[in-house]
Amino acid sequence: MQTRTYTLLLLAGLLLAGLLLAGLLRTGDSHQNLSQQHFYVFGTLVGISIWGLDEKRASEATNAIANDFQTMHHNWHAWHPSPLTELNQAIATGQTWTVAQKTSLLPVLTKAKRFYNQSDGLFNPAIGQLIALWGFHNTDLSDNRPPPPPEKIAELVALAPGMDEIDIEGNRVSSRNRAVQLDFGAFAKGYAVDLAIEKLRQFGVQNAIINVGGDLKAIGKKGDKPWLIGIHHPRNDGVLAAVAVSGEASVMTSGDYERFYNDKGVRYSHIIDPRNGWPTRRITSVTIIDKSGALADAASTALTVAGLQDWHRIAQQLGIKYVMLVDEAGTVYANPAMAARLQFPPDKKPKIVVTEPLFH
Repeated sequence: MQTRTYTLLLLAGLLLAGLLLAGLLRTGDSHQNLSQQHFYVFGTLVGISIWGLDEKRASEATNAIANDFQTMHHNWHAWHPSPLTELNQAIATGQTWTVAQKTSLLPVLTKAKRFYNQSDGLFNPAIGQLIALWGFHNTDLSDNRPPPPPEKIAELVALAPGMDEIDIEGNRVSSRNRAVQLDFGAFAKGYAVDLAIEKLRQFGVQNAIINVGGDLKAIGKKGDKPWLIGIHHPRNDGVLAAVAVSGEASVMTSGDYERFYNDKGVRYSHIIDPRNGWPTRRITSVTIIDKSGALADAASTALTVAGLQDWHRIAQQLGIKYVMLVDEAGTVYANPAMAARLQFPPDKKPKIVVTEPLFH
């Protein structure tokens, strides 16, 4: 039996970070102006690369972000004791909960409600009970476990928890539906990197990249060249493609390889379709490029749920301009604007389907 323990997750994060870092450094620039530091939070490895800042100042900035990330990780944790679990308990008992400003939960809730509406509910952080039922409120994902009883899944789906049933009045939060249990794992990292980039700017940083377990946000450039970001292959430990970014851009990927277990040859991932309560199938990864890390992260989940049939419409509603999807056969689907940015290894170029434009 294969067991994905905390240690294996850490090693996988280290490997992924190494692969992505290799992609970043193949630009021919001198490394003397590049400061790099790493730490572990959000259940994954975080890497921060800062260009053109003295080592002492860069270290101060990185330490500040590490502290912020640890605070966010605590405040937003869906199953360890946290302000979020306190809010979930209040909802489950029909109470109103007062949100402390320092928890940053109010802006998270506000963004989550907006993305929920724009995605027709395919991005739905209110299905925490379903995520827990499938065993993903756990760091130890062991194979050969059966899925939950279908009747229990159907029961939770019928309760219809949704972000539209979260009421916010000032700093007071409640829900009409006691089945709502919040889990922000589908976009917490994206929002965290948005806040981290703001913090870097407060330290005078103009050129940097933050990598949170393969989800990245960059500002500026690496010297006189763009940042080159590797996109993880969903079925091996290599890089599927790379994209060059400069200015301010987030590259976020959701995939069924991040957290999953197998039973009788079937892979069950942490990305749950809120419409039927089952893990998504057929799409192995979705990559989004957008200025907003929170939007890109949420959109990558929503489009995974939407699948090949409906991703185009949902992407338009979310205002996403750059999308790449990979299906179970390894075929890559991308809108023309995204396809023009993708760089594939010449000896490992996959089958590519260029779709209709998202916007004309």
